[in-house]
Amino acid sequence: MNYFELFSLKNKSAIVTGGAGIIGSHICKGLADAGANVAIVDINIERAREIAKEIENKYKVKSIAIYCDITSEQSVKEMVQIVVETFGEINILHNNAAGKSSNLEAFFAPFEEYELSQWKEIMATNLDSMFLVAKYVGRVMKEQGKGGSIIQTSSIYGINGPDNRIYEGSFYLNREINTPAIYSASKAGVIGLTKYLATYWAKEGIRVNSITPGGVESGQNEIFKQKYSNRIPLGRMAKAEEMVGAVIYLASDASSYVTGQNIIVDGGLSAW
Repeated sequence: MNYFELFSLKNKSAIVTGGAGIIGSHICKGLADAGANVAIVDINIERAREIAKEIENKYKVKSIAIYCDITSEQSVKEMVQIVVETFGEINILHNNAAGKSSNLEAFFAPFEEYELSQWKEIMATNLDSMFLVAKYVGRVMKEQGKGGSIIQTSSIYGINGPDNRIYEGSFYLNREINTPAIYSASKAGVIGLTKYLATYWAKEGIRVNSITPGGVESGQNEIFKQKYSNRIPLGRMAKAEEMVGAVIYLASDASSYVTGQNIIVDGGLSAW
């Protein structure tokens, strides 16, 4: 038996939502490097097109960029239809897209002052969208009768509460930050949805798992990076590309008996 071949995604077709993002762009390239055709789904369509072109040139697989508002059911339906028409089938979904807010003052507000409208906006982006995309992709996978793999992105703050001490003097892209309760609640919901769908679609051969990244270095100031790194057994923040291996594993036949699981990629933070 060629065990390494279990990781091959040759002749598979994948969707990555949030595919133009910091982590998503690396996931798209990683899936392509493993042999998959990749649909890069994002609202940043120009960046998605750049990545699709890079993937086709470098990895010699098919890649398309698709604009999609993941909070819109109609937009999600149209996106899935485009993928089916382009690739013929869908074998892999990385349900990855998430967001903060266009109103950062409201997003980072103290819990006691948090607006319900802001709570609902983030829940729609981070969790309702997961439901919508999984619903329409899962329907296609079920109709195909070939099984499939769905991977959903949670967060370390979906399983742990934040240590608010690390935010004193901490900035991200030149603004003071924290982790609001809505982010934790929505990301915890991703894990709950994953476990539900894993058992619901098991008889169809559709595996559903989640990955939980720890803090990824992406523009935080040195104070934050140092305070966060001091809490990590490996002593540093993650690099975005360090999420790729877990996704390829879960997407491939190497994890054919793995479903309903949450793989934590956090440098050991949750082991303390």
